[in-house]
Formats: sequence, structure tokens, C-alpha cells
Amino acid sequence: QIDRNDDNGNKKITIENVDWNRVSIHLIKIKKKGKIMDQKIYITDAERQKCRKVADAFAELENEAIDLVVADTGRYGFVRLTYFNELYGFGKSYSYTDSKELFDALWNDWLNEQLFKIAMNDPALMDLEYEDIYRSLTAEKRRELMGKRSFFAEKAGITDA
Repeated sequence: QIDRNDDNGNKKITIENVDWNRVSIHLIKIKKKGKIMDQKIYITDAERQKCRKVADAFAELENEAIDLVVADTGRYGFVRLTYFNELYGFGKSYSYTDSKELFDALWNDWLNEQLFKIAMNDPALMDLEYEDIYRSLTAEKRRELMGKRSFFAEKAGITDA
């Protein structure tokens, strides 16, 4: 587990190789001398609504075969779970308290899935990195893919995408 703060002071937690099928997460109130201590809020209600719109805009990703789930974790923000394996559960999880960061991550997931599908239909592209696959596309195809970024941004209410 790696804990760090980003440039905005938001807490970032990355957990790798966790068996989510065997882990139960319980949120408890910490008591000190019989009194419940204040619970820290990691995301504002306004930002939580923005993150919900982003997650909803990319909801189609959860229906594709890319092993991705976005979960609302209440006052902790949103979690993006990736790389699902039936034996070990999700391989990675990323937490978000900023809608723009969540948008960028989900956009990259969507774009990489599209590039992977393109490479599957062209054996010459299979050994290339995603950036190289993108560069190999026609200008028209690149415009089409980037147009989807604008589509998702509008759907998610992101103005500076």
C-alpha cells in the first residue's frame, strides 16, 4: 500500500495485488474516551456529485471486457478497480477525490481499449505501445477518437478536458 498526497493535498491510495474476494472493508467510527471523534471528509459533496457524473459518463466501460469498476466509497471519494482476476480479485485500485483526475483516468482506460481493439484487427500493430498505435492511425481516425473525449467531457460536465 502506498499513501501519498497529490499537488492539491488530496489523499491518494494505491493498493496492488489485493484479493478483493476475501477482503471485507468495514468503516467504523473511532471512539476516544466514550466520545465519537469527528470523521474526516476526503471529498466535498459538490466534488462527489461531479465524480458521479464522470463515472456515469463512462459507465459503458464497465460493460466492456476491460475489467474495470468505478465505485462510490462515500466520504472517501471514488475508487477505480482494474485488472480483475477470478482467483485474486482486482489487481489494482486507485482512489479519486477530484473529478478531473477521475475523468483523465477513465478517458485513458477508454482510449487504450479502443487502441487495443484496433491492434487486434491489424497484426502489425500488436507489438506496439498504445502511443505508437495511436500515431500509426490516420489523421481522420485520431480526430474521431479525440472527438469522443469531447463527447465524454460534455456528458460528464468537465469543461477543461
